Amino acid sequence: MTEILHYIYIIYSPSSGHYYRGYTTNLEKRLERHNNGKSSYTRNFVPWNLVYVEKYDSKTEALQREKKLKKYSKSQVKQLIDSPKNEI
Repeated sequence: MTEILHYIYIIYSPSSGHYYRGYTTNLEKRLERHNNGKSSYTRNFVPWNLVYVEKYDSKTEALQREKKLKKYSKSQVKQLIDSPKNEI
């Protein structure tokens, strides 16, 4: 049986300066959806670049972490991107 990895990610829109934090089990497909305008919040700010990733074995842990990251300020997000926690 294959284990499913759960990802917390941050994407960045160079055209707008926005950061978006999210959860997925498939980073490649999720980034594609953001860049193809298939996500309501991010469609107006394309293109998006993947700048941060954390991996989790548990969906619960990943979603709890995502909830915390959504409260981070822009400066906290920038620090996190440059930190050793970034699995990119």
